[in-house]
Amino acid sequence: MTNLRKELEKCKHPNSRKTKALGKKARRQNNKHKGRLGHAIKSNIMGEKLSWFLGQIEEGRTTPLTPQEFEDMITLYLQRFDEELAQIALKQSIGKNRANQHAARQDVIKITLERERNEYESGGMEILNLCDAEKLKMLFDWDGSALSVQHLKLDLVSQNMLRRLKQQPTTSSKAAEEMETA
Repeated sequence: MTNLRKELEKCKHPNSRKTKALGKKARRQNNKHKGRLGHAIKSNIMGEKLSWFLGQIEEGRTTPLTPQEFEDMITLYLQRFDEELAQIALKQSIGKNRANQHAARQDVIKITLERERNEYESGGMEILNLCDAEKLKMLFDWDGSALSVQHLKLDLVSQNMLRRLKQQPTTSSKAAEEMETA
């Protein structure tokens, strides 16, 4: 990028073909950099999410989570900012001049929680399915780096999916009981 700047400074006329070509080259490099940066940000966010879930699972657990445990864990995940929002509300209620203090942080938290809640309730939030023993083992084997997140096989976990998983064992146990009585 520094070489492009030097070459642009050497150009005599701002509308020359050489100046336009160098500008085009600079824009292309800038767009590539933005694309890489976007992937890095997404990996960091996913890494933070996975590390939160890893921290909530007791160490040494070998059995996968039940759908009810997983649903409770997701509910806790969606409530992770409640303390911070309460602190912001408290600071805003004290005094006249602090009504807008931390408003930007509050807005970011609310937007994030709303988006995640909508994802979970509709199509599904992108995360490892911890009800699957193989995926749970992958989470425990994960080294915690954002670069290795791309190697994990993520699923879309939704409220409806967890409901279906809760109902599956009850229907299979009923079928087993019917077979025993017959």
